[in-house]
Amino acid sequence: MNDILLLTNKIYKLPTGGRELLRKLNHDILKEIYGDQCTVFELSKNSTSGMKSIFYAFKGYIDGLTSEFMFEAMQVIEENNINKIFVDGSNFGGFVKIVKKRFPKIKIYTFFHNVEAKFFLGLLKQTKTLHALSVLMVNYLAERKAVWYSDNIICINERDSHLLQQLYGKLATNLYPMSLEDKLPSSNVFSANQVKEKFALFVGSTFYANQAGIFWFVEHVVPYISIKTYIVGRGFEKFKNELELSGKVVVIGEVESLAPWYRDACFVIAPIFDGSGMKTKVAEALMYGKKIIGTPEAFSGYEDIVEQAGCVCISSDEFVKAIELSDKKVKSPFDTELRKIYEENYSYKAAKSRLESIMS
Repeated sequence: MNDILLLTNKIYKLPTGGRELLRKLNHDILKEIYGDQCTVFELSKNSTSGMKSIFYAFKGYIDGLTSEFMFEAMQVIEENNINKIFVDGSNFGGFVKIVKKRFPKIKIYTFFHNVEAKFFLGLLKQTKTLHALSVLMVNYLAERKAVWYSDNIICINERDSHLLQQLYGKLATNLYPMSLEDKLPSSNVFSANQVKEKFALFVGSTFYANQAGIFWFVEHVVPYISIKTYIVGRGFEKFKNELELSGKVVVIGEVESLAPWYRDACFVIAPIFDGSGMKTKVAEALMYGKKIIGTPEAFSGYEDIVEQAGCVCISSDEFVKAIELSDKKVKSPFDTELRKIYEENYSYKAAKSRLESIMS
């Protein structure tokens, strides 16, 4: 007899972005806890477009939710006596509302990767398009349903919890910080990259906050520091001409493995000024035993470990000072104390312990 249903976007065997990584982690933990008692529904995003898709989107049918899927899900819930549902993403608020209305006794746990309304408002400010406005509106409506109809609201940090209260009138019932599956290779398979020099590392895909942050960093910080900066992440290849500076900045773009780049970096930079949730790159840096120099936004959710993990900077002058000090102070390529922080707080084991407690 199935006990729990997991609703999630598509799970990739080799996830890349922060949301994909955490989605797979949640999936793997729930499957380990419940085994065959966990029924999984993976949704791929809608391929339809036009007025009909807009109409359905405003009703909550987004990111793969369809009326056909809803019919199938209701049958599975009823036939298998599902009593718990884990919804991986507040974008599925339309599903949450329909299920709660039909099966009021089922306990629904919704995991908020971030506050979608905040995230898409930031995107709208950057792009200022009608499409961005419509995406913000449909995600706001879906997220509002997720907040109102979920039994457990699981947020990634206190900031998101309070933002939900401001927007929708409810705080989170549980906090479940960013965690990552361990990707640190054993020393004998830790392949070397060809860079044999000290460098600062920026890691991230080209979503709007990463893009704005690294452009700001290259313009306002790079001219005043001596260490070279390497930019690694999917999509940055197309910005080589705008970002590369001879002897100062090298754009690598997408790589097969981040491990050798983290290994050889002197420290990690995180000049992020907007967004929601928690930044994957901070937990990732800790996993690889690296210090982080970043903004308050980058360290949101990591406030308790900032003093050990690195340095918070607000202005370009603070970045310059922190980087010049770190360039001289960082002696070990692998800080075991930082690695220990990852293992105790942001690892698979830590996440499993927290999720088991929430689900019980």
